[in-house]
Formats: sequence, structure tokens, C-alpha cells
Amino acid sequence: MEKNSCAAVRLSGMGENNMRHTWGKTKKFGWAMGLSLLFLAGCMEEATPVEESGTSDSAQTQQAEDSVYPLTLTDAAAEEVVIEEEPTVIVSMVPSNTEILFELELDDKVVGVSDFDNYPPEVADIEKIGGQEFNVEKIISLQPDLVLGHEGGLGLGGEGYQQLRDAGLTVYIVDEANNFEETYETISVIGQVAGATEEADAVIEEMRAEVAEVEELVAGVGEPKLVYVEVGSTPEIYTTGSGTFIDEILNLLGAENLAGDQEGWISLDPEAIVAKDPDVILTTEAAYVPDAIELIKTRGGFADVQAVKDDAVYAVDSDRTTRPGPRLTEGLLEIAQAIYPELFSE
Repeated sequence: MEKNSCAAVRLSGMGENNMRHTWGKTKKFGWAMGLSLLFLAGCMEEATPVEESGTSDSAQTQQAEDSVYPLTLTDAAAEEVVIEEEPTVIVSMVPSNTEILFELELDDKVVGVSDFDNYPPEVADIEKIGGQEFNVEKIISLQPDLVLGHEGGLGLGGEGYQQLRDAGLTVYIVDEANNFEETYETISVIGQVAGATEEADAVIEEMRAEVAEVEELVAGVGEPKLVYVEVGSTPEIYTTGSGTFIDEILNLLGAENLAGDQEGWISLDPEAIVAKDPDVILTTEAAYVPDAIELIKTRGGFADVQAVKDDAVYAVDSDRTTRPGPRLTEGLLEIAQAIYPELFSE
């Protein structure tokens, strides 16, 4: 199951103009990238006609077939799922699925979301169906023609998913995404099953363009900075190693992850962090740990860490940097701003 969500945290001095706006509007993705993205968007629009895109006839035919109902697909639970017609009433079981549905302009079809959903703000007005142990009866009462589950919920929720199937509901379990490419695939699949294939393709294209813009912006910045990212502080200190979104983001930015030589979520001793002497420290806890930055700065021995000496300790938003959805590129930009503030000083 996805990590519990937290409210958005704004980096000090990093305005909202760099964050994604609603789908279909021009996006302000940073002072150095706005014009380039508009240019890229225009190029993509011009490339839409088949005769100019270079896409083969067979690929176009396959795309057309993929968008025609009924669809038969195998989901993350190895279940063969038949979707008879385009869904009109959808229950989303996790926040990432919900964010993708809203980005694809399918929000008018969403009638139920998890207790953890917190974005976009409109989800506050949608019926809640529970958390990891969801309310099967509530979901059935909403009469959805599609329930979008998640691989991460197969543990505690596996029995509940089967009860939904036994009640005659169409349940599709989305694969867990652990990197950008898998997130693109998730967006594509949700677009396919929910009837928004073209919209999904457009979102993926835009995300790829945004990643490329940030990579270009930070290219050639010099010696890689050593970055420590704190994702948990009590009762133990936790960070993320390889195989995580944060590690991939740091690699895309040409930075070095302090825990990149280990895999997954890692518990660290404070002494080990001090010994490695990171240039930048990031925390994803500011939304739910009061004074998270000050707690790091005043931790025993941290006064000698270069990041603390340089006042290079920042809060970044947990959802944008770890939730597999359209806002991952915002998380990429947010971390770029923290590591290379000199690039965003104007």
C-alpha cells in the first residue's frame, strides 16, 4: 500500500509558479523552462497527424485496437480482467490512481477514493471507502463499473478485492511503479482501461519533456553534490537507497545519494550521516513533524556537517517525490531547486 500522504510543503523562496497547473492549461514549470515547454508543446501538437509523426501503420492499428471495448487485460494480481465498455463510475483505491484519473480529466467519473487521498483538493468532497482495510460494502453501494486497485494493497486487501469480484464488480489491480518509466506505464494503462488513451499519451509526453528540461538545466554543474534525504526520524532515522523514486531523482540531477549503495528504505545511525558529511540535506517530514529542519540542524554532531554549515537543509514534499503519478516531475524540479539554488536565483 502506498505511503500515507502528507500536505504539500513549499521550499523557502521557491514560489508556486514552478508547480503544475490543471490539465489542459499552460504549465509554469520554472523560470528557465517555461518558454521551452511551450515550444515543445507546440512541436508535439504539430506532430500529431499520422503522416508527419513517423508512427508505423501497424502501431497506429494496435493503438486503435487497444482503445476499443471490450478490453481483456491481465492485471497485477494475474487476473484476466474483461472491461465490457468504457467505465462511467470509478472507485480509486489509492492516491496515485486518483491523481492520474484527475490528470486525465476523468474526475467526473470518480465516486469513491481512499482515506489517504489528499490531492487534488476536490477529493475532499468524494466518498471515502477506507484505507488499507477498505469498506467492501461501501464500495459495492457506490455501484462502480470499475474499481482501480493497486498491487501494494494485495496483502491486507487481497480478500477484499476478491469479495468485490464475487459481487460482480470489475476490479483492475494496477502494477506498483518504482521509477519514472513504470509510472509512465501506469498512466498509460489507466488511460487505456478508463477510456482516456490519448490524454494519457499526452501526459506522458509532457512529463518526459519536463524531465528532459530539468536534466538540461542541471547539466554541467560541476562536482556532484552528496545529498542525504531523511524520510523518517522517529523512532529511527530512515533514508532511501537505490530502487526508489528519490534515488532516481538524485541520479537524474547528477547528484550522489548518500545511501545509494544500499537498496530500498534504510535505517541509518546519526554518526554514519555525520561521517559522510553531505553537502545538502533534504527532509520529507515537514508536513507532519514540527520543526523538522531545526531538529536535523540541532541533532548531535550535525553542526559539523557541511550542509548545516551552509544552511543547505530543505523541506521537500513527500507526495511529489514518492507518489507514482503526474506530479513526480514537480518533485524532480523541487529537489533540483534545493540542490542547485544558484540556478533558480533569478
